[in-house]
Amino acid sequence: MTALDVRHLHKRYGEHVAVDDVSFTVDEGEIFGIIGPNGAGKTTTVESIAGLRTPDSGTISVLGLDPVEDRAELRERLGVQLQESSFPDAIKVAEALDLYSSFYRDPADWRELMDLLGLTDKRDTQYKALSGGQKQRLSVALALVGKPQVAILDELTTGLDPQARRDTWDLVERVRDTGVTILLVTHFMDEAERLSDRVAVIDRGRVVAVDTPAGLIARSSAVQQIRFRVSQPLDRSVLAGLPGVSDVAVTEGRWVVTGTGQLVSSVAGALARAQVVAEDLRVDQSTLDDAFVAFTGRVPRSPELSERTVD
Repeated sequence: MTALDVRHLHKRYGEHVAVDDVSFTVDEGEIFGIIGPNGAGKTTTVESIAGLRTPDSGTISVLGLDPVEDRAELRERLGVQLQESSFPDAIKVAEALDLYSSFYRDPADWRELMDLLGLTDKRDTQYKALSGGQKQRLSVALALVGKPQVAILDELTTGLDPQARRDTWDLVERVRDTGVTILLVTHFMDEAERLSDRVAVIDRGRVVAVDTPAGLIARSSAVQQIRFRVSQPLDRSVLAGLPGVSDVAVTEGRWVVTGTGQLVSSVAGALARAQVVAEDLRVDQSTLDDAFVAFTGRVPRSPELSERTVD
């Protein structure tokens, strides 16, 4: 079943075209990632999906609802954690959750949410005293308190230390396991690769690719290398003629095969057919960073190092 359907979305701010014919679908129960350079149109796209912006043209369907015309109904079924949010310094965790739960007809038990998100021991802690990771967990809890079927998480782990980021990733996976469909916007390629079932790459307001992380990596023609030693003599032609292989080098008995696409499976199959065992094998595998550069021509930048732009 399709949870989200975006078709030919356009949004302009004066002379600046932020979103230019964006289309994609998200299946129920999926974690769907959106990546792209600063100013690519990611935030404008998700804010249009959430009903916070009105697109100039195109259609958006979230669980069969229009974000503008059916805003009141959609608010009961869509949870949003925005890129930037803040709360009164003195409000306590339990107070914030209790307040937000009053906005919904059939809210979740916010005490259970506190437990799920590891906030129970912080229930009486003021917002200003929370760590960055705890503030992010509270933001997610508030996005989930209405028992949404779809949750938008925009730059969820920006500003968090490495351990807090990984704890937040575990949290996102637990939320998905409860049946919530998640739209994840991120600058971090490792985050998108770890969490997303599929990823859309948006550049200059357009979707330039949609696939699984592995599919994007394979399609990007990013260079890979396989290094190994052989158990017996091997003719270089056995590997040099394989599809996607660009170079085969042998130095002091160590083989290095360079290429693109399904390189690992191709080389493994050729070695098996030649009855040669690869010893001390190492694969320098391409990543989503490599795919990002291939599709956009730009190196991904950490949001902490980038100026905020209209997106």
